[in-house]
Amino acid sequence: MPRAHKSRSGSLQYWPRKRAQKETARVRSWPNVDKTMLLGFPAYKVGMTHAQVQINNPHSRLKNDLYSIPVTILECPSIKPFSLRFYKKTPYGLKTISEIVNKNFDKDLTRRLRLPKKQVSNEIPKEYDEVRLICSTQPKVTSIGKKKPEVLELGIGGPLGSKAEYGMSLFDKDVKALDVFKNNQLVDVHAVTKGKGFQGTIKRFGLSLKAKKSEKKKRSTGNLGAVTPSKVLYTVPQAGKMGYHLRTEVNKQIIKIEPYSKDTIPKDGFRHYGLVKNTYLILKGSISGPRKRLVTLTHPMREKKVYAHEIKRIVL
Repeated sequence: MPRAHKSRSGSLQYWPRKRAQKETARVRSWPNVDKTMLLGFPAYKVGMTHAQVQINNPHSRLKNDLYSIPVTILECPSIKPFSLRFYKKTPYGLKTISEIVNKNFDKDLTRRLRLPKKQVSNEIPKEYDEVRLICSTQPKVTSIGKKKPEVLELGIGGPLGSKAEYGMSLFDKDVKALDVFKNNQLVDVHAVTKGKGFQGTIKRFGLSLKAKKSEKKKRSTGNLGAVTPSKVLYTVPQAGKMGYHLRTEVNKQIIKIEPYSKDTIPKDGFRHYGLVKNTYLILKGSISGPRKRLVTLTHPMREKKVYAHEIKRIVL
């Protein structure tokens, strides 16, 4: 039997192969949007199931049929703005020049940060190039058994002159996911993958097992390279830590987003997560990370045309 070609499983697209610095995903860039609005929102991964949907694509051969798709459920409790941060562009990247702290910030932030005792500045600087909103999550309103909030930075879209006023207007209220996203919208998902620990080359890079009569080892790399030059190249598969990487998946479709509903969410909750008490979001397909991990949803960088999916039944 001829052996099918198996491409290298350990992708060199991500280099260096290093673990994420922290569990909260870092967003490196934000899309350019004409409307003044928040460009992202954090959510907790509940788990996966499958749903029967009807697609509203007139050109699809399944336009009148029900078909099953895998979906991911995310819980989106409201977030509280902590501060508004102003940046100036420099040859070395963005540099913070000023920050306005919300007077009514969440008191649970003392578990995470050393909070300022008095307001440093309450005025918008005259010259700045970028404005970002620093906000905190509320894991205490969920059932994941966590009290320490996460702190993350969210981009603001629209003209530069209106970003600061919009950010200041959010200080007096809790921001909800329904204010940022809507049904049948595409989003980019930024998350940290599951950690696998120290793994060998078979699992880490997808190498094939060596022959039965091979000497000493069967699950190791056969050859580490040539004699000259006398060094091991970084492209050679070797054992090491696997997983816990920062990854971004683009253009994931939101099938449904709504406040908590007994008709959709089971009363007994979800396995290894618990009860869903807040606004939830159903995403088409799978995303990175284990249950209870915080993921960041952002407006898409490369948006494309998408047809609406109408959920007829969710199988739990």
